Amino acid sequence: MILPTPEARRAFILEHTRLQPPPHTPELQLHLADEITPIWRLTEDALAEIGLPPPFWAFAWAGGQALARYVLDNPATVTGKAVIDFASGSGLVAIAAGRAGAARVLAADIDVFCGEALALNAGVNDVAIDFTGENLLEAPPPAWAEVILAGDICYEKPLAEQVMAWLAQARAGGATVLIGDPGRSYFPRTGLVHLAEYQVATTRELEDQEVKKTAVWTLP
Repeated sequence: MILPTPEARRAFILEHTRLQPPPHTPELQLHLADEITPIWRLTEDALAEIGLPPPFWAFAWAGGQALARYVLDNPATVTGKAVIDFASGSGLVAIAAGRAGAARVLAADIDVFCGEALALNAGVNDVAIDFTGENLLEAPPPAWAEVILAGDICYEKPLAEQVMAWLAQARAGGATVLIGDPGRSYFPRTGLVHLAEYQVATTRELEDQEVKKTAVWTLP
């Protein structure tokens, strides 16, 4: 597989997004796409042959917005701590953790475009965030992680089950686990503690409602 160069990925992001605040975290700025259909079709046409995933990094999903809002409003959750933002996408949650005073933030996503998206978005928001493209699910949760943040991870059943098991392992090892979810079909309804709920503005191109009730949960 021949991947686009980092320079090509960066140019693609800059060409097909614009700098704007996510609705629920207006104090932050991200490079986001205005419409889902054009960029989704474009990436399907341009990238399908080399097996890259759809551009989840180009949008601020409801679960991530709620989780970022929670972290910004409750900075003690991450202040001075080592944090992982799992399935980081645009880097919204990681950036919120950085702005809230986390000592170290690692954004993890298997989509290589996320590295460039994160670098652009972190730079705009004046935070330093590390990035890994490794699949963290292939190994036990890193022992150094004190907090693991995960937004919108339950949209596919096999992935949801795998991620929840991995997060449970992290919690058993002593990490705080926070999950943002807008009621995805495969989100577990038991074994979690409800922390907060938000009405997150979104778009019918992404969701089934223009305002999505979205909650933040933790593993007890």
